[in-house]
Amino acid sequence: MFESLIQTLAISALPVIFAITLHEAAHGYAARHFGDPTAWMQGRISLNPLRHIDLVGTIIIPITILLFSGGTFLFGYAKPVPVDFSRLRKPKQDMFWVAAAGPGANLFMAFVWAALLKLAWLLPSSEFTLPLSEMSKIGIMVNCVLMVLNLLPLPPLDGGRIAVSLLPHQMAWKFAQIERWGFPILLLLLFTGILGAVMNPLVILSARAIELIFGLY
Repeated sequence: MFESLIQTLAISALPVIFAITLHEAAHGYAARHFGDPTAWMQGRISLNPLRHIDLVGTIIIPITILLFSGGTFLFGYAKPVPVDFSRLRKPKQDMFWVAAAGPGANLFMAFVWAALLKLAWLLPSSEFTLPLSEMSKIGIMVNCVLMVLNLLPLPPLDGGRIAVSLLPHQMAWKFAQIERWGFPILLLLLFTGILGAVMNPLVILSARAIELIFGLY
C-alpha cells in the first residue's frame, strides 16, 4: 500500500507542479501583455516551476491530500502572481483575459498530456511507455480539475474575476466585495460536498471531451 502511494506520488509530481505553476505564469504573461509589468519586474513571468512553488500549497498540501485520499484526489496551489489591475490599459475589460489565462493554460496542458498519452499508446510497450501513460492520465485529470475549479464564479477564483469583468460596473463592484469571504465559502462548499457535486460532472465531461478529441477510448 505504502509503495503504491509513493509510486503514485512520483508519477503525479511533474503533472501537478506544472499544472499549478504554469497556471500562475500564464496570468503574469497576460498581465504584461495588457500593460501591467508587476509580475515581470518581480521575475515571476517564468516557466521555471521553482519561481512559483509555494512550500505549503505546491508541496505539502498536494502530498497530504494524495496520501489521505489513497491516491484518488489531488489539489494544490502556487504563489499567486502579483497583478495590479489598475495598471492594465483597460482594467475592467483586460481583467477578463488576465483571469482567463490561467484556466486557458490548464486546458492547453490537458491537451498536451492527452497527446502524450496517445503517443504512449502508439509506441511499443516498454518501461518508458507505462509511466508516461499513467503520468499523462494524471496530467489530463489534474488540469481539468484546476480549470473547472478556477472557472467557478466565486472571487477570488479566476471565474469570479471573469464575472466581475463582464458585469455592469455597479453590480461588478458589489460582486467583487465577496472576495474577502471567497476562501471560507470555498471551504464550506468543499466540506459540505457541494463543491464536489458541482465540479465532478464538469471535470469528467471536460476530460472525456479531450479524450474523445484524441481518440483515447
